Amino acid sequence: MYKDDEQAYNIWTDRIGFPRQKMVRLGDIEAGDEENFWSMGDTGPCGPCSEILFDQGEEMRCGPDCAIGRCDCDRYLELWNLVFVQFERDSDGKMTPLQHPSVDTGMGLERIAAVMQGARSNYETDLLYPIILEIQEIVEKPYTPDETGMPFRVIADHVRALTFALNDGAIPSNEGRGYVLRRILRRASRHGRTLGIEEPFIFKLVGSVVDVMEDAYPEVKQKREYIALVIKNEEERFGETLGQGLEIFEKIADQVRRSGERVIPGREAFRLYDTYGFPLDLTVDMAEEIGMTVDVVGFESEMKVQKERAKRTSMFEVKEHDWMVLSQGDHSRFIGYEFYEAPVVVRKMSIAGDEIELILDQTPFYGESGGQVGDIGRLWSDEVEIEVIRTDRSNDAIIHHCKPAEGSLEDLSERLLKGQGRLTARIDVRRRLSAARNHTATHLLQAALRQVLGDHVRQSGSLVAPDRLRFDFTHFSPVSHRELDRVEELVNEKVRENLPVLTFEKPIDEARSMGALAFFGEKYGEVVRLVKIGDYSLEVCGGTHVGSTGEIGQFLLTSETGIAAGVRRIEALTGEAAGLKTRQELRTLTQLSDILNVPQGELVPRLEKLMARTRALEKELQRVRSGPVRSEVATLVRERGITVGDFKVVPVRVEVEDMEGFRRLADLLRESLKSGVGVLGTILGQKVSLLVVVTDDLIGKGLKAGDIARELAKIVGGGGGGRPHMAQAGGKDPGKLDEALDQTRCVVERFLKSVETE
Repeated sequence: MYKDDEQAYNIWTDRIGFPRQKMVRLGDIEAGDEENFWSMGDTGPCGPCSEILFDQGEEMRCGPDCAIGRCDCDRYLELWNLVFVQFERDSDGKMTPLQHPSVDTGMGLERIAAVMQGARSNYETDLLYPIILEIQEIVEKPYTPDETGMPFRVIADHVRALTFALNDGAIPSNEGRGYVLRRILRRASRHGRTLGIEEPFIFKLVGSVVDVMEDAYPEVKQKREYIALVIKNEEERFGETLGQGLEIFEKIADQVRRSGERVIPGREAFRLYDTYGFPLDLTVDMAEEIGMTVDVVGFESEMKVQKERAKRTSMFEVKEHDWMVLSQGDHSRFIGYEFYEAPVVVRKMSIAGDEIELILDQTPFYGESGGQVGDIGRLWSDEVEIEVIRTDRSNDAIIHHCKPAEGSLEDLSERLLKGQGRLTARIDVRRRLSAARNHTATHLLQAALRQVLGDHVRQSGSLVAPDRLRFDFTHFSPVSHRELDRVEELVNEKVRENLPVLTFEKPIDEARSMGALAFFGEKYGEVVRLVKIGDYSLEVCGGTHVGSTGEIGQFLLTSETGIAAGVRRIEALTGEAAGLKTRQELRTLTQLSDILNVPQGELVPRLEKLMARTRALEKELQRVRSGPVRSEVATLVRERGITVGDFKVVPVRVEVEDMEGFRRLADLLRESLKSGVGVLGTILGQKVSLLVVVTDDLIGKGLKAGDIARELAKIVGGGGGGRPHMAQAGGKDPGKLDEALDQTRCVVERFLKSVETE
């Protein structure tokens, strides 16, 4: 406790009866020692504190000077801290008693568990040790409580954090809390590498976390499979680049070490981030482990340059125009929920390229936002006829992109000025209604996906057009055909129920409390517009919708694909487009049935039988064709092979028709080599192509086709790489092909020598 806190000392000893000999008084504010004196910062609330420590015994002693306040070892474990917040400290250091003092108390649950169970650390309690035991089983290495056991502890802690975060609805991503999750998982994955595990394994530990926690948190058991699936997908994605990235990091660190420096350059840290997905903190961790640091300022500078570059090339960059003001007053009041046609007044006008852009006082035209495309239609008066070819938004303005029905842009602008910008506006109603069907169907689709796949589904993008809809959502595996059928069935069920589609406004906080979902890409004010479809769907949305779900007519899923890690995309049709697509597919089935002369119900087995027969014939044809070639390749190995040590190197220039035949020839060459390296070179499309093959026994000795291909590619002015047994290279200089083939032996011998000296 703080040395001058007499009030706390007396309460502890006199009122509570705590032994005086077990009280240790520390700290001296006047001397600059703030031990046992808590503060928020240089100024603000502060006060003395009493720490409750547990003596873990002599065996935890760090040395002869081990004592409270003199060392930082684990013998005296802090369980609880009572902060008596009773002063306000100003910039001069003066402390004024607070009118309402308080006690800020914090106790470590896991530390209490460790003490109660006689464990030396939190990691050896029944909260974490079962997870560590599971890690032992996977890595087939024993856990020790010293420094070598650190990877076990990191992985156990991280998989528990991941399990609960994913259970609460977070998902790995490149921003916000999702980015924190991604960093946690990748750090755990890297520590798995230090234990010799290169394949995904963290997902296997979810079961251990659930077994430990399910009594207190039964919800984690319900989402066990989902959580494991998310982690596995993220591990697989990171694993694709981790190995290569670690190799690059080691090369960078070696170069820095040889130069006598201890700092990883910011540009190299950024390259690891940009190319191999290494978060900065991961690179910092790896650098610290080998006694180095990272130039964080340089990294941030590279990141800033990239962001500026992306901003300059963004297709969504807003263009500034010289606007001509035709009338004063409020603008862009959207009346399109109630009206398809209305009188309007032009507020501003601008000529941009071959278009004229107009901002109106009010408009029935919906400006593209929230995934819904903008309206098209007409503007007219007695003097002018204008086609509105698209409508979008820029900040608080709805911009109508227009072309004159006849005449020039200059003539149109002159007529608008003459008529003082007074027009009648009418949207393409049929197009709007088609978009409305698709927008309402998008809401039904999201609700159905959440019902079938789980509450983790969240919209991450959408397109609502008159002819189709596209919906991007968070999910970590392909959606099965059975699940897609169920989703489509649910949406059509709600269409047939003809549920009312209601729109109303609520304060944003009340909308959240009602459980409303928010659409991707929207910006919301204090009051939001809600779209409610029966009791099935409630979303914040500014788009246009049908009056009831029956107006959708029909909902038809057309595709489901993955577009990014953890993001899937569904495309679908409604109304007339869905009916047309259905008729087209039925017509195709009828034609196939007629061609194959079988009923439609037997089409699939008949096609499978035909495909199997076709594959068998192609295989037989290839075997017949490759017979003479195989013999020729064997002759090449025998006559053109160069003996290097106890194996052969075969560099040959060949003539082939296409890349497929080139690869087939390389496969045959590798089969014919009992032990050796083969290099085939050819000219395809005025460019050099090289294929390198290496037999398994030489791969085992350290020779890799990718290394050889990259080296030979330098000669022909290109690059290359690939797997250890086969790699490809290309170049721009056909005149250097023969030189590259002549250098093959030297390149192989050089690599062989470097492998033998390692």
